[in-house]
Amino acid sequence: MNPHEAIPVTVLGGSLGAGKTTLLNHLLTNAGDRDIAVLVNDMGAVNVDAELVASESDLSVGNGVTELSNGCICCELQDDLETAVVRLARERSFDHLVVEASGVSEPGPVARLFVTSRAAARYEVAGLVTVVDVRLFADTFVGGDPERTVAEESDGGVRPLSDLLVEQVESADIVVLNKRDLVADAELGAVREVVEALRPDVEIAETAYGNVATKRLLASLHDPDAPVGWRTVLDGNEGDSRVSDGDDGHGDGDDSHRHGHGHNTSHAEATYGITSFVYRRRAPLDPDGAAAVLGSLPDSVVRAKGSLWLAGTESVHYTYSQAGPSATVTAAGPWIATRPSFEQDAYRRNHPELDWHDTYGDRRTELVFIGRDIDEAGLAEALDEQLLEPGASVADTRYPTEAGKERRLAEPGRKERLTAMGGGAGDE
Repeated sequence: MNPHEAIPVTVLGGSLGAGKTTLLNHLLTNAGDRDIAVLVNDMGAVNVDAELVASESDLSVGNGVTELSNGCICCELQDDLETAVVRLARERSFDHLVVEASGVSEPGPVARLFVTSRAAARYEVAGLVTVVDVRLFADTFVGGDPERTVAEESDGGVRPLSDLLVEQVESADIVVLNKRDLVADAELGAVREVVEALRPDVEIAETAYGNVATKRLLASLHDPDAPVGWRTVLDGNEGDSRVSDGDDGHGDGDDSHRHGHGHNTSHAEATYGITSFVYRRRAPLDPDGAAAVLGSLPDSVVRAKGSLWLAGTESVHYTYSQAGPSATVTAAGPWIATRPSFEQDAYRRNHPELDWHDTYGDRRTELVFIGRDIDEAGLAEALDEQLLEPGASVADTRYPTEAGKERRLAEPGRKERLTAMGGGAGDE
């Protein structure tokens, strides 16, 4: 290839056991005359995936690099990723780089490295491919009973598997529904609709054993601005979303209770009951009551995300994230309304899209719920019962105030606990 041309990169992600290595070996076997470099990023002490990929060839060239039978190379990541890819581009010539991310990683952060680091001078992101174990996904989000509910991380800790599955899908340019032979057609259809609700317009491939055309996997499809389901609904771009601003004095004062329906019922809603619902209020929630409601959402809610205004810590902007049986509240930093006037003015000039209230500024509770046949009225009523007046005194002080720290409201097989991002458990 021309040494001055940017090398396209495909990031391959998916949970442990989803079939990434099978798909990767299929890709290499059918690469034709395309020279592909492969980096296998396994978080464990023994890079099992790299060994499985390298087993395609007997020709070892040392230093963790193996020459594959079709002229590709496989590098076990013994250095950090940035150093490895820069060195690889300097020392070898190839047409395309495929990075297999760890089974406990999301493709998005890996892809950003090729945009924001030294690697950006040599590479460009072609696409993010997420391989989904369709049986596991169906059991987790379509009414089954998954055998695995957590994903083990490299430090011995765990994270809810539902979080990981959702985040991997939400960042994908292509979602490969693998092991489709293990689910009925109706289950497969329901999984497709959930995936499309999480990542609208995403390209989907169905396969039993990772058999997806190389041209399709390596195509230049990456769009960093591609829509994520919850954000699309929140921005009002989803035709079948419902918006509830309340009629109890806590609305925005303009059309205080409305439901926005598209002219046509979506295929997802008509076939599988997939709907989206936005809850907006200009009032703080009782923190204990919010934990009770948001920590025990019905199974009909597959995904929820948004902002929380909590009484007692009204200077802190909290974000809420739910994926199936997992739910977390994270301190995101101060509300813009709590900053000095000159900072508020500067921020608002630079962010004209900011939702601003004359009295409350940007403080609000704004939550998107995506799922199957959600009882919107019942959920809105349950949250409305927790609304308080601004400045109300509360007893619950278990929410963190330091930016980046989180409170886990729900977790598969575990009771609510307070954790620090990247740290251990805190107060119970």
